[in-house]
This record gives sequence, C-alpha cells and structure tokens, in this order.
Amino acid sequence: MPEIVYEDNHLIAVNKRSSDLVQGDKTGDESLDVAVKKYIKEKYNKPGNVFAGVIHRIDRPVSGVVLYARTSKALSRMSEVFREKRIRKRYIAVVKEMPPAEKGELRHYLKKNEKQNRSYAFSDQVRGAKESLLKYYIAGRSASYYLLVVDLLTGRHHQIRSQLAAVGCPIRGDLKYGFSRSNRGGGIDLHALQLSFMHPIRNEPLTITAQPPADSAFRQIFGHIITDSVLADGPKPEEIAGY
Repeated sequence: MPEIVYEDNHLIAVNKRSSDLVQGDKTGDESLDVAVKKYIKEKYNKPGNVFAGVIHRIDRPVSGVVLYARTSKALSRMSEVFREKRIRKRYIAVVKEMPPAEKGELRHYLKKNEKQNRSYAFSDQVRGAKESLLKYYIAGRSASYYLLVVDLLTGRHHQIRSQLAAVGCPIRGDLKYGFSRSNRGGGIDLHALQLSFMHPIRNEPLTITAQPPADSAFRQIFGHIITDSVLADGPKPEEIAGY
C-alpha cells in the first residue's frame, strides 16, 4: 500500500508509485483502488464490501497524488469538480532540453491513437483532435536537466508527455515520447505533486501534496523535497475559475 497523504470520512489520497495501476486493466495486476479498499476495510474493521470510487486517473509510469472517494456523494461532487475544471492539477517534470521560454503556455490539439496508446500533438485543429492547454515554468536547473512545474488546464490522454515532446522536451525516461533511454523500473520523471480544490462536503479549500519518491530524479538531482520556494512562481489555487 502506498503512502496515504490525506484521509477523512469522504476522501482518501495516496502517493502512487510509478508501477501502480489507478484502476484495473487487461494486465490483471492488482490496482490501487483494490489496495485502498483493503486498507479501509482493515483499518476501520468494516464488514462487507468497501466503497472507494475512482475520481481521476494518472498514467501507470507516472507517480504522485491520486484521489479516491469514500462515499458515492463525494464521488459525484468530485467528478463534477474535475469536469468543470474547478481544480488545480500541478505536476513536476524533469526534461533534458531547455523549454521554449522560462515560463509559458502550451496549446496543442491532441489526437489519440488507440492502437499505439499514444497521443499526437498538432499546432492546428485536425479532425478528431482535442484542444489541450497547460502552463509551465522552470523551477530548477542542474548541469544536465531542467525541473519544470506544470499546471494542467485540460485533462487529455498523455497530455503533458505529448505536449512537452512536441516542443522538443520529452520527459526523462519516456521512451514512448522520444527520450533517449528508459529509467530503472520503467517509470518516467513526471510526478503529480498537488491537487487544490474546494472540499466537496465541507466547502473549504484543500491542497493535497505528494512528495516525489526518495530515489527519483526530483530528489537525487534537485533536492530532498519539493519546497514552497520551488512552487512560488505559478498560479495560486484561489486563481482557479470557480474555486
């Protein structure tokens, strides 16, 4: 069971490892929602079936915060929050190449290829493509890499991976999108760092943070933890529409 980074009667958030599945798929590997149900059942000695609703997903090779609902009411309300984009989804990524600018906005039209399980980014609208938008800024540098903070404004398939690759900055370890070599263990250096939103029941602002793994490039190259100073340059949670 991964680290629990937030828990109350309505929500539970875990710090997903890059090998974890958010929800079951054709591989048959045990998924994180099953592990969460087992955790709740054992911790609270609950009889019968336990509810843990899948609110959102992140890719298997990506680590970071994943949020589940402990009640159907919370699931319904949080699904609406995500659908209406009343949430800040903040990621960090390690790339080798310098982005187009110190900070900026990337807008592409992404088209998913189901057979290849990848998305292609286009500068102009093409048939079947969906507009995709993110904002980023450079939060750190080393001799060989850049640390990016990314605010995801739309939620498309492989969006951050595809858009960064489209501007010549594939994420470290991401062979599918053009990085030169894989990482040990098969993960990529993309981490879902924070979710900020209004609590669906208490109607209070909530920010959930999941620090990157100790053996990751984020810590090994850029420091022990991702500090507030690293995050100082981006939009604040209260700047989210409808927050």
